[in-house]
Amino acid sequence: MCGRFALYDIPRVRRSLRLILGEGFEPLAVPPRYNVCPGYWVTAAWHPEEDAPLALGQLWWGFRPQWATGKAPEPINAKCEGVATSRYFRSSFARHRCLIPADGWYEWLTLPDGKQPHFLCRNDREPLWLAGLWTHRADGNPGCAILTEPARGAAAEIHDRMPLALDDASLEPWLDPQLTNREVLRHTVHHLDDSLLTHWPVSRRVNHPGNDDPSVIEPISVG
Repeated sequence: MCGRFALYDIPRVRRSLRLILGEGFEPLAVPPRYNVCPGYWVTAAWHPEEDAPLALGQLWWGFRPQWATGKAPEPINAKCEGVATSRYFRSSFARHRCLIPADGWYEWLTLPDGKQPHFLCRNDREPLWLAGLWTHRADGNPGCAILTEPARGAAAEIHDRMPLALDDASLEPWLDPQLTNREVLRHTVHHLDDSLLTHWPVSRRVNHPGNDDPSVIEPISVG
């Protein structure tokens, strides 16, 4: 799953997106964040409307379509294996896809003395582009969920699932609202090579959302 991540190198994120998708993005006026939690605004790239230019702005991390009522769930993740056919996600999968940039994410490894958090990122420290879906919510705000897939490479050492991080060639087609055929998407969009992933243990201070500073991503010794 992906329930916590970090986004702190904002200039590199904007530079990466500009190199891949071209010019036209306003500078992001957001602070670096080392402990991003669900139920908050997150930075994302998406088309607010099908014919609108690509935007780089904020989505609420919590997915609940306008038509969902009562005690309908508000998931933060969606398994990529079922989003194309799920009643909850299929409309967004067809036309409301987005990208959530991250410098890395956190997973917890179960040890005899409790769960040990690890920070997972690219070994070259380039931004990760996490595949997401967005929807119009009843409160008028756009909300999103991050897609997950079975864990691969170094990530599989920590958890059985991981966020779906895309390779550079997949970013433009993933964001294209005109590309709605799921078979074409399946053959066009590819996840990041797992050889690029690495991880290290970090302080359990990250367990508390209020601890949002560079120290929570620093490696520690365990055992």
